[in-house]
Amino acid sequence: MNAPLLVPPKRCAVYCRVSSDERLDQSFNSIDAQKEAGHAFIKSQSHEGWIAVADDYDDGGFSGGNMDRPALRRLMADIQMGKVDIVVVYKIDRLSRSLADFARMVDVFDRHRVSFSAVTQQINSATSMGRLMLNVLLSFAQFEREVTSERIRDKIAASKAKGMWMGGPLPLGYDVRDRLLIVNETEATLVRRIFDDFVTVRSATLMAKAYGAQGVVTKGGKPFTKQTIYKMLHNRMYLGEIVHKGQSFPGQHQAIISQAQWDAAHALIATDGIERRRETNDRQSEPVLLRGLLFTSDGERLVPSYTKKKGKTYRYYSPIKHRRFGAWASQHGPLPAVPVEELVTEQIVAALSAPHIVQSVWDRMQHIRPDLTEPQVVLPMRNLASLWRELFPVEQCRLAQLLIERVVIADSGLEIIWRDQGWQELAGELLPGTIGAELQEMEETV
Repeated sequence: MNAPLLVPPKRCAVYCRVSSDERLDQSFNSIDAQKEAGHAFIKSQSHEGWIAVADDYDDGGFSGGNMDRPALRRLMADIQMGKVDIVVVYKIDRLSRSLADFARMVDVFDRHRVSFSAVTQQINSATSMGRLMLNVLLSFAQFEREVTSERIRDKIAASKAKGMWMGGPLPLGYDVRDRLLIVNETEATLVRRIFDDFVTVRSATLMAKAYGAQGVVTKGGKPFTKQTIYKMLHNRMYLGEIVHKGQSFPGQHQAIISQAQWDAAHALIATDGIERRRETNDRQSEPVLLRGLLFTSDGERLVPSYTKKKGKTYRYYSPIKHRRFGAWASQHGPLPAVPVEELVTEQIVAALSAPHIVQSVWDRMQHIRPDLTEPQVVLPMRNLASLWRELFPVEQCRLAQLLIERVVIADSGLEIIWRDQGWQELAGELLPGTIGAELQEMEETV
């Protein structure tokens, strides 16, 4: 009598998912039902060697439209580690509702010789017919998901057209009650003040500084910034409107500001915008020696700033937090620009003549141009140092950006961190046939 053939065991993992976390706290829920059906299905295939793995993979409250699910990630990792032979689900859309994601999963399954079965659809990816049915059913699952998304988008659009608030970040000035926006009078007073202050002060930056000094904060408890104020000034909800894709509709909530307040603020935005942009562009085009290079010892960047007193312009380097929020936001104060730039200039001029730096540049030039002599490199650098103050400011700024990584201001003084690559690039600019030839010629004629 022949002995019965032994069927090799096939380790089966049950994966369960529901899109909503509703009713997950009940004693028996959808996850439990899927799990029970999956284990019963595995037991019915025990004659094929199917056995359930000790762990189950449950994703409660996760969408099937993407793969960002903790249990699914754990399942895919176990598959790649060779711990699973068959994946069992209640329906294929429990695993994924996206054709692209499903294709990626199947590719992983194939590489690790893992098959896929659905309890209610009697599909096995180990067969060609099973693969065909999988793709057909998954196409319908993706179609269903896309149709549902379209219906949701249409419902949101229709609701907003009726003036209904459909959720999202709650704006300053309103609370929510029974899904309706209700005016918060305390916050509404601040909203009206912001619109009036903008017309009076004419600067969102100065407003943010003033509010910071007074301890005035946003609905989320954060300091006001220039961007926060401008976002509020463009929020038509304060006019009692709801906006959807650029269109405004009369809202079901009460307005906080009047049309006159809105018009006054936006008239200023329209007329001053061109002037402000012109001033900003003019300032940014001006050569500033340490623009983007100056930092405090704790890493805060110092940016160029200006102030006018009695017709005279004074330049500073101010902490960027100071510029955005006001003096209270930074432990550092503004530094007068001229003394700091003078110190850095002295260091640059000294470096151009420093023996160890000159030697370093000469060593590199020997590799680039072995045909050059030492005077052809050293003399242009030395003359560049002596002519530094006669260079145009634009050229001084360009060379400073080339040679310096950053300048750190500390209590003990000023530290310059040089760019090694910058000195190599400078060496290339001093080659014969460039400005280097003119600098060497100047030395020879003196």
